[in-house]
Amino acid sequence: MKKIAILGSTGSIGTQALDIIARNPDKFKATVLSCSKRIRQLERQIETFHPEMAVVQREEDAVRLAEKYPEIQVEFGDQGLIRAAESSCDMVLNSLMGIRGMVPTYHGLCAGNDIAFANKETLVAGGELIMRTAEETGAKLLPVDSEHSAIFQCLQGNPEKAVRRILLTASGGPFRGYSRKQLEQVTLEQALKHPKWTMGSKITIDSASMMNKGLEVIEARWLFDTEPDRIQVVVHPQSIVHSAVEYWDGSVIAQMGKPDMRIPISYAFCYPQRLENRMSPLDLFTEGKELTFEEPDMEVFRNLRLAYDACRTGGSCTAALNGANEVLVQLFLEGKIRFTQIQDTIEKVLNRHEPKYNLDLEGILEADRQARQSALDLL
Repeated sequence: MKKIAILGSTGSIGTQALDIIARNPDKFKATVLSCSKRIRQLERQIETFHPEMAVVQREEDAVRLAEKYPEIQVEFGDQGLIRAAESSCDMVLNSLMGIRGMVPTYHGLCAGNDIAFANKETLVAGGELIMRTAEETGAKLLPVDSEHSAIFQCLQGNPEKAVRRILLTASGGPFRGYSRKQLEQVTLEQALKHPKWTMGSKITIDSASMMNKGLEVIEARWLFDTEPDRIQVVVHPQSIVHSAVEYWDGSVIAQMGKPDMRIPISYAFCYPQRLENRMSPLDLFTEGKELTFEEPDMEVFRNLRLAYDACRTGGSCTAALNGANEVLVQLFLEGKIRFTQIQDTIEKVLNRHEPKYNLDLEGILEADRQARQSALDLL
């Protein structure tokens, strides 16, 4: 039985992972559950899955949970997440949102735990450090993002040197085909209506601005040791082809499936085997009847171009890109800035940023902090 520590068990990825565990009690055991604010939901999960450890954000919540569930270890805050990632388990599923997910990933790898990660910021901000740490400890990094899981699957059985380019698909979000002028008028309500996926608010806004795809380009650059110019973003509104790999002989191998995150989660849990899912299979005669592909508009959706530029420059630029984006998306969610101010301000932050290289963990976090402050100063 595989013991799995779930960081972010009350979010979309975490709840779907627990659904897989509940359906396969002979294969998996959830040993750690964690959340930030959804304490009641976490309590229901504790009573259902009986973990060894629970982690919450606030100390007062931890005190109350420890009194209610004396049989489990209760931790809190960022140190609690680190202890969870270092705990005795077979795999850590990191579905935390934002840069705060990078530190537990690093410590989990140092402890030798395999990491299944939906936290793309881990590699966006700290790709060089994280990949080096995984190589040194021998721990596996297994992607849970649907696109990177698709690429990972397409690479199986093929030498990486035979790859010509990676084709990273994007739904296009709710504003596909918009002009810059139209983009300036969009509302928060419109931006939160993703046409295909049900996700948290931050990642939904990132998808609407195309920053999510920019972050995924940087993630793919590190995870698959590929230059950014060999990663092509392809807008595919149907979200049936989750990504593809083109080889030097002209072959293109794609991974297709319904837009359901339980597929990449279960693949990461069982790799290199596959787990039987009870969901209805993809019907090519209906859902796959019409598949279309388009080039992204990087002049309207400048976040994607900015991500490519930051990836090419490397060093602390990608941490700065991510840090500025995180603080700006939060301001947009709070109704304090317009949608287009996200990409406009990120561009200014990057123009002011002086890249630094070969950073350790503290150096990456400092670059993140400075970029956030720079964004606020510019506003």
